Amino acid sequence: MTTLASERVAELLTQLHRDAEASDREHLEAMVETFGAQDASMETLIVEMMAEERADYRAIYHRYADNYLAVTPTYGRFLYAMARACKASRIVEFGTSMGISTIYLAAALRDNGGGRLIGSEFEPGKVARARGNLEAAGLGDLVEIREGDARETLKDVGGDVDLLLVDGAFSLYLTVLKLVEPHLRPGAVVLGENAFDPDYLDYIRAPANGYLAQTLPLDEGRGNVFAVRVA
Repeated sequence: MTTLASERVAELLTQLHRDAEASDREHLEAMVETFGAQDASMETLIVEMMAEERADYRAIYHRYADNYLAVTPTYGRFLYAMARACKASRIVEFGTSMGISTIYLAAALRDNGGGRLIGSEFEPGKVARARGNLEAAGLGDLVEIREGDARETLKDVGGDVDLLLVDGAFSLYLTVLKLVEPHLRPGAVVLGENAFDPDYLDYIRAPANGYLAQTLPLDEGRGNVFAVRVA
């Protein structure tokens, strides 16, 4: 039996996903209403959102301090599978939130024989809850969650990185990627959820930058992009 399928982890994830759905429903409905009410293309709305983030991303995401903004169970299982497939022993996660995606990745580390997951989250309340959830899953020994701005907390990741998940402030995806990039081993997986930033997408899709990337047919509309470090 895998760690992911163990009763302890499976029951906890079921409860966390249920809590996340309840917590985020109002936020998601408001987003849909906003998109529907504005006579603008999705591209235009993304540009406006990115500009607002760049002005003060901390203020924007502080509004969601109580929201999980979590991955779906489908994407969580995909994270686990990718970490197992690349035999990850060192994972970096930008945007830990309440730790749901972290549990999937840490479960893969356990089943790979061990390793280290370094996460970054700037909301103190989310850091505390994520740490508690990981302890409840029995995976806390594999994870270090660093509190603060990822541009500082992820400067030193301690060695070669096998998998990078970027799932935080949209406007920082390219910054975080370039910060971790020198540590990505050949064959490392880079996963972007909510990867809407045109600069990030242009960079990771340009062969000259050393990646092979494609959009994933998972949770369509959520901007899931998969890439492999090939050079």
